[in-house]
Amino acid sequence: MNYFKQILRFAKPYKLYAILNIISNIFYALFGTLSMVSLFPMLKVLFDKTERIRIKPEWEGILKAKEYGEDYLNYFVTQKADQGNDDVLIFMVILVIGMFFLKNIFSYLAMYFITFLRNGVLKDIRNELYDKTVELPLSYFSEKRKGDTMARISTDVLEIQHSFLSILELIVREPLMILFTILTMLLISLKLTIFVFIFIPISGFLISLVGKKLKKHSDKVQQEQGFFLSIVEETLGGLKVIKGFTAEKIFGKKFQESTSRFYSFSNSLLNRQNLASPTSEFLGITVIAILLWYGGQMVLVEKTLDPGLFIVYMGLAYNILTPAKAISKASYGVKRGNAAAERVLEILNTTSPLQDKKGAIEKNDFNTDISLENISFKYEDEFVLNNFSLKVPKGSSVALVGQSGSGKSTIANLVTRFYDVNEGSIKIDGTDIRDLTKKSLRDLMGLVTQDSILFNDTIKNNLLVGDQTASDEEIIEALKIANAWEFVKDLPSGIETNIGDSGNKLSGGQKQRLSIARAVLKNPPIMILDEATSALDTESERLVQSALENMMKNRTSIVIAHRLSTIQNSNLIVVMQKGKIVEKGTHDELISKNGVYQKLVTMQSLES
Repeated sequence: MNYFKQILRFAKPYKLYAILNIISNIFYALFGTLSMVSLFPMLKVLFDKTERIRIKPEWEGILKAKEYGEDYLNYFVTQKADQGNDDVLIFMVILVIGMFFLKNIFSYLAMYFITFLRNGVLKDIRNELYDKTVELPLSYFSEKRKGDTMARISTDVLEIQHSFLSILELIVREPLMILFTILTMLLISLKLTIFVFIFIPISGFLISLVGKKLKKHSDKVQQEQGFFLSIVEETLGGLKVIKGFTAEKIFGKKFQESTSRFYSFSNSLLNRQNLASPTSEFLGITVIAILLWYGGQMVLVEKTLDPGLFIVYMGLAYNILTPAKAISKASYGVKRGNAAAERVLEILNTTSPLQDKKGAIEKNDFNTDISLENISFKYEDEFVLNNFSLKVPKGSSVALVGQSGSGKSTIANLVTRFYDVNEGSIKIDGTDIRDLTKKSLRDLMGLVTQDSILFNDTIKNNLLVGDQTASDEEIIEALKIANAWEFVKDLPSGIETNIGDSGNKLSGGQKQRLSIARAVLKNPPIMILDEATSALDTESERLVQSALENMMKNRTSIVIAHRLSTIQNSNLIVVMQKGKIVEKGTHDELISKNGVYQKLVTMQSLES
């Protein structure tokens, strides 16, 4: 129930709907009971068992409520009978129809109000899950499958709505239905009702045995669903490679193995779940059958119970079965919902290590320098950077070069605070970036990565990620600076052209120039360029390099470069090996040293 309490906080904004649902359910339970009781006068009239009473009975207290009810009914029927039997029957029919009509009206209203609550909770959980997913650091998702996260946001949240929140529907309605019915049954026959209570706990115990392992089975189903969604996501992302290497069978086999496990787990879960309803119904009918025997003795042998009342009593006893079945199904729903809630709350309850500290500073300008002071960092066990120090003065361009794995891209991740350093500090204008709000820190920076990350939207909307308030004229100007306007202006809808999933309707060079245009539109004082030209052909590289040079004018830049030809004009080139600086200086100074940088330049010249 702990998970249920945590999920219940999402229902607070919709408490008015919950109150209206409770009120509707109270009336539903009341009229549901009265609809069965209203059959009794009809039966008495039909069997002509109505005692003729012409003096209006008087109320003598709650202990004689049953006798008062019967006498008043007989008095009422006697009065109507004096006017003609047809009138009595018509009135009784109208009474029965009226009771059932009111019962169903309030049933609909209860469902109407709970719909807003359930869908509202569904919406709010999904919104909070998405916000949390965006808030959590990159390190969290490097260990998780994307498909599993997608399954939690889609399927698991839906499971909470279907099974977990069904308690909200049943928590008032079904118990009240049972309560009102039992009170009425007690009024009809105390002895018979006590007899019923002997069998109810036995039935409840047998039903509970069915659902014991439900959460475990449900958890397996949901985990497997996350796994095969991950395979689908990876397949769509790597379709070129799969087709190019004719690896369809490998991935097909992996997917089929996952769906086979899902098939097995789902069968086990649903068969156990499906056993709930017939089990509870069979046990209920068994109780009814025993009641028929015991009650029949009271009617036929002992003659202590009116036959009409006994028929109504049997109807009421059967009336308990529906809510009892619903409660038993809901208890299985809670177990299934528990597994889903556990997976959803695992994300929601995860505390991001990169949260803004209390009293974090909003920094809106950049004045002097970026300073990396004796920083050390590791992703897992081994340090990627060791006691690394570097100063990037305002207005300068600093390039980081070195072989793969030397720690260049790690510095970009740390300066933008996608990760926090393990030791040392990174400062902007003398202030530790951990003392700044993440938003204000990242607002000072523009990022262009090796992989052009674009979205399935128009060119305009992709660029507006950089500045939501930008006008079309500012967007076009940014495209011109990024050498992208030359191809955008020829597209069928210009900046309103949709570029497809991940921008795949465009070439690699075109995508990269749009990424640069997005950074230009943001117009930040600091630019982080993480191997922005390494994946391009020579012609595209020339255009992108020209765009980068346009963009870096009058800006502070940290350039992570694989192709050394792109950083020869940098104010400072830092050569890295295994997380440490081995050389630094301008291009000409490093060439004259005839060291590591010279070897890298020579190697690349030979490669080209």
